[in-house]
Amino acid sequence: MKQIAAPLIVLMLALGPATAQDQPAPPPAAGDVEEGMNLLSEGTKLLLRGLLGEVEPAMRELQDALGNLNAYHAPEILPNGDIIIRRKTPAELVTPDEGDIEI
Repeated sequence: MKQIAAPLIVLMLALGPATAQDQPAPPPAAGDVEEGMNLLSEGTKLLLRGLLGEVEPAMRELQDALGNLNAYHAPEILPNGDIIIRRKTPAELVTPDEGDIEI
């Protein structure tokens, strides 16, 4: 068995490069390009859905950690470089009624 296998392997290795000559590929048909673009589009959608599924729990956790940002004024930068974020007073937190128009 070994006597037959060795020459067979040598023959296969010798003929492999000869049969693998480069031949120019035919130009793709219009249907092939369209199908390829559709596959690429579907792959991109699946990738983005997967990323959103991974990021969404972290975003919800961050939202819970931050709480209600409407309870604070906009940050102020003092001349010495300090940044102050002031909490709104209870009177400032009260929102006007839906029917009232503030002018």
